[in-house]
Amino acid sequence: MKYQHYDVFNGDADGICALLQLRLDSPRNSTLISGVKRDNQLLKKISPQPGDTVTCLDISMAKNTTELINILNVGCDVFYVDHHNPGDIPTSGKLKAIINTEANTCTSLMINEILDNRYIEWAIVGAYGDNLINVADKLANSIGLNKEQKKQLNELGVLINYNGYGSMLSDLHFDPVILFKTLLNYKSPFDVLSSDISPYPALKQGYKLDFSHVENIKPEIIGNKSECYVLPNETWSRRVVGVFSNTLANNNPCKAHIVALEIDEEHYQISLRAPLNKKYGASDICSQYPSGGGRSSAAGINRLHKSELVNFSKKVNEYYTVN
Repeated sequence: MKYQHYDVFNGDADGICALLQLRLDSPRNSTLISGVKRDNQLLKKISPQPGDTVTCLDISMAKNTTELINILNVGCDVFYVDHHNPGDIPTSGKLKAIINTEANTCTSLMINEILDNRYIEWAIVGAYGDNLINVADKLANSIGLNKEQKKQLNELGVLINYNGYGSMLSDLHFDPVILFKTLLNYKSPFDVLSSDISPYPALKQGYKLDFSHVENIKPEIIGNKSECYVLPNETWSRRVVGVFSNTLANNNPCKAHIVALEIDEEHYQISLRAPLNKKYGASDICSQYPSGGGRSSAAGINRLHKSELVNFSKKVNEYYTVN
């Protein structure tokens, strides 16, 4: 009987760069499962059989607990690496879970440690994409990259991350599975940047056009410790919301930033970035809502009624005023 392997990964820069490192190091024929960045219940998309194996990267265990338990009970070995709050980790000899919720790490960095820096440049790209700029800079310095090289890897990380945002795959420039398979042809991210046929030129052009829409947007709600911006229900908004949130956080590290993306006449999708000088609390705040969750430094709510936005903004402002 031929057993099947599944690689299940978040469609953002961190998930893609984590898997790139693993498969450059240990190539294998696998079924690839991913989606838009907020599609984190990816284990629902597979039905492995006894003896199959599964690798899960950069997807919340808390959002996949039921499916994970079912997969383990079927008799599958699961390798799970993530940096989100896992909830209650199932107890099973079939599960190898490496979880680190510390604010200054990400899945790409965790895989880099496992592989002893063998594909460290891709780990740096993943860290930049996850907006861990200081950590990525430090790692880049450790291997002697100069200022221009760091800038290039930062740009690539941002572009790969930008590609993961949207409400559906048709919003994206590249399906994350296709993007991963394409990038796997390049051992080094610098090869991607120097190639005319890589995804880099198309992503750069798309990013430039989308970001031009938000350059002059002003905050709708301003607090002493937070700002709230509102984006319209447009395809470009759905693509740019993540990198726009990160840009706001980087430009004003003393404040929390809320970006409310209109998804229909009555609801927003919320992206929350904790202040860079207080990289905690975002997941605690967002998890108070039924469709909320994330990490301590960056979290979100998939569906918030428009009438709740002012109170949510007040809650964020009060949290970072007191804490």
